[in-house]
Amino acid sequence: MKTEETEKQSKEQLILQAAEQEFLSKGYDGARTISIAAAAGVTHAMLHYYFRTKEQLFERILEEKMTLMASSMLAVLGDPELPLQERLAQGISRHFDFVMANPDLPRFIINEVITHPDRLAIMQQHVARIAGSMFVRLQQDIDAAALRGEIEQIDVRMLMLDIVSLNIAPFLVYPVVQPSFGDVAADRERFWLLRKSETIETINRRIRKNNTI
Repeated sequence: MKTEETEKQSKEQLILQAAEQEFLSKGYDGARTISIAAAAGVTHAMLHYYFRTKEQLFERILEEKMTLMASSMLAVLGDPELPLQERLAQGISRHFDFVMANPDLPRFIINEVITHPDRLAIMQQHVARIAGSMFVRLQQDIDAAALRGEIEQIDVRMLMLDIVSLNIAPFLVYPVVQPSFGDVAADRERFWLLRKSETIETINRRIRKNNTI
């Protein structure tokens, strides 16, 4: 038999899962708490018992997604015992897999920033919280590898922007380009795998030391 605390956590999780789908598919303005409650299998009153307002529920979803996205970015650091290029390849793969598991998230974030500029500050805080230490540590490793002649010198901020842009772009443009890409994009899962491999190779080429004279 479930304890009262376990049942409470279970209902809260059902509400959060339903709210995530509602917000990601319809945005904040289009989302309806009554629809979230129905999808979660709880009453509208119960939803407001757990989350008093739509705004509070939205902020919880946003915080969780930004935290997960930050964790996937932190994976770029990888195992410090591995060569830098291999660590980056693992990090790119893990970040891409996160976006693939949340394909509506990039478009959702862009739409929310455009329609609700006040939310930008919240998102910036989440990014700043993890970016500072990550950038410092990774830049140190890049500088050391560059001094050893293993890779080209690069600003870690530009490198991270390259990785995030390359990983996110396919999910933003896929609905537009899919009809004109023929068999390359016909199988969505295969297309994602191709894009992930392409991004890893692109970043490797960007930082690879050019030994030609």
